[in-house]
Amino acid sequence: MTHSPITRDIPTRIETARLLIRCPEPGDGTAVFAGIVDSLPSLRQFPASLPWAVFEPSVEESEKFCREGQAKYLLRTEMPMLLFLKAGNVYVGGSGLHSFDWSVPKCETGYWLRTGYTKQGLAAEALGAVTEFAFATLGMRRIEALPDDENLASCKVCERAGYSLEGILRNERAEVSGRLRNTRVYATTR
Repeated sequence: MTHSPITRDIPTRIETARLLIRCPEPGDGTAVFAGIVDSLPSLRQFPASLPWAVFEPSVEESEKFCREGQAKYLLRTEMPMLLFLKAGNVYVGGSGLHSFDWSVPKCETGYWLRTGYTKQGLAAEALGAVTEFAFATLGMRRIEALPDDENLASCKVCERAGYSLEGILRNERAEVSGRLRNTRVYATTR
């Protein structure tokens, strides 16, 4: 018997050795805004896969994202997650689960790190924890990650977290400029 996702008791926090990964909360908008603005030059390298980074947000928009994100998390329609270093409670990026198909069940994941916190293994640590959470707590059987074909750092994160490359979707996404981009399909199953 399949239970409705909303009736599942699901924690709003996950901890790893170095990270606190949690559902957005009211008041997080200022930290999210600062992290995104700090990282816009690197995030904008892949505008087709990170369309939310094309335009600079405001603190108000970032706060709105956090409040709506908390509601979506509680409803299980999307599960955005914020990444904080446990040491110092520094906001270092985002992850989460989305595009749920509870009939399988399966979903997609994504992640990004704030400039200055890359190349430390934090993205793979976060992705590993979010993946385990999706399998063990949500009962997912398949999780996909869809990085831009040219985002080699993101592709390496998928591989480090145990995802397998299943293929490349050619001309799958379009930038605002109209340039078409390829998307890699990584997945892990249980």
